[in-house]
Amino acid sequence: MDVNQAIARTLKEEGVEYLFGFPSNPLFDTGAAEEEGIRTIITRQERTAVHMADAVGRLSSGERVGAFACQHGPGTENSFGGVAQAYGESAPIVAIPAGYDEAKTDVDPKFSSLVNYQHVSKSCEQLTNPDAVGETMRRAFSAARNGRPRPAVVEVPKDVFYTDLSEDFEYQPTSSNRSGPDPDGVDEIADVLLEAENPVIFAGQGVHYAEAWDELRELAETLEAPVATSLNGKSAFPEDHPLSLGAASKSEPGQLAHFMRETDVLFGVGCSFTETAYGVTVPDGPTVIHSTLDSTDIDKDVESDYSLVGDAKLTLDALVDSVDAQVGGSRDRFDDVVSEIEDAREAWLDEWRPKLTSDETPINPYRVIHELTEVLDAEDTIITHDAGNPRDFLAPFWESTEPLSYIGWGKTTQLGYGLGLALGAKLLHPDKHCINLMGDGAIGMTGLDFETAAREDIPILTIHLNNYEMAAYDTPFSGDFADVGEALGGYGERVEDPDEVGPAIERAIEQTESGTPALLEIITSKETELSRPDLE
Repeated sequence: MDVNQAIARTLKEEGVEYLFGFPSNPLFDTGAAEEEGIRTIITRQERTAVHMADAVGRLSSGERVGAFACQHGPGTENSFGGVAQAYGESAPIVAIPAGYDEAKTDVDPKFSSLVNYQHVSKSCEQLTNPDAVGETMRRAFSAARNGRPRPAVVEVPKDVFYTDLSEDFEYQPTSSNRSGPDPDGVDEIADVLLEAENPVIFAGQGVHYAEAWDELRELAETLEAPVATSLNGKSAFPEDHPLSLGAASKSEPGQLAHFMRETDVLFGVGCSFTETAYGVTVPDGPTVIHSTLDSTDIDKDVESDYSLVGDAKLTLDALVDSVDAQVGGSRDRFDDVVSEIEDAREAWLDEWRPKLTSDETPINPYRVIHELTEVLDAEDTIITHDAGNPRDFLAPFWESTEPLSYIGWGKTTQLGYGLGLALGAKLLHPDKHCINLMGDGAIGMTGLDFETAAREDIPILTIHLNNYEMAAYDTPFSGDFADVGEALGGYGERVEDPDEVGPAIERAIEQTESGTPALLEIITSKETELSRPDLE
């Protein structure tokens, strides 16, 4: 057995079902991955392949790790942005880029993954000893899977791939481990939450990875406290629940801002509290409790008054027990809190309803979001977006009701991310409607990978909000992208009448249900107003 075959065996043993990437990498070229029963999927460019692996990792709650492989040199250069995005969004992937032959690996100006990927990965190694395949891959999968999920990189020089092992190869897959919070800290924080007059729970992506959805809901209902999420954590708490405030982002619901102004105790769980234009704005004044798996996030950007380090499920479960032991029944707050949420929400929606139902042409993009919510059942849908306006239009108004039904992101705002995320989501959930929204900049960067959807029989729906510009810059963009969708092997339709948006979505969904990926190009206005309520 050579190194290439041994790596393929480790992928199989680690539960990898899909290997995404771009040739020339021996895992693809020799068929080694396919011989192990792993489906290989080649994209038009490396970055989209990383994005697909990213989606697999993020939507698997730690059960699967996304896997990616690519060519040495330009392949690793093209992949860098995708790995950096996965690092910023804490996505568990293992990347196996080829490197130059050992004799040339350190010769300038050859690109070295070992050197260059260290700042965008949780672990980064170069495999040079054939008999170290097992331990090297085990370290990579353990790093990606345990603690805070992030990419792990194993660069393999081209000639090493074809080197035989000197002994029989056996591989034991890695385990997933959880760490719990300090019990004394749990009781102290339970007291603080119970003494608060206006507590707000803020849930991040760590709730998804821990599968702590039930515990989060139980704590909220026991405290009778409202719940907001980060954009990455969106769908961790059902947004049709009467205690939901929605997701914090650059654009967010009015009720969330209302309660952030009023809160006296903010409890963040499974979140980093990273200061970013696409995250929660923590107001001055309230007591801040920060619970996260990664201790380096504590006091990183936001100073906390109390903290707990541990897995979100174990932490929330412990808090539920501690709070429940003291409450012993209703706190008689629920109706008042729900009424306040609903009043703030209705006032906000009244302000935005003219845009959501607008008959103007070009079509107001908020009308597109409204029609999506009318046509689609949220529980049957996984939806994501690209950077900029598609994110900002969608996030406040789309209500996610099922865990992991919304792939939110935003820290590094890489254009073209959403298409690969939707493709990866559809592979994992073929029974769901998997949808991505793109703008003009994003479709220009990764839009040709719509052909990957057609070639690989991955029937997603891509909605292109075409306003002929990118990020409000006065630089005209043009093109008939519906025709491009048809030319690439899918269904394409151009929509210019606002009354046709809903019917066009229905026609596109029918196409995806028959196995054909669909691309809707909707001609929209240059909308600039966002739902970003002032916290002052």
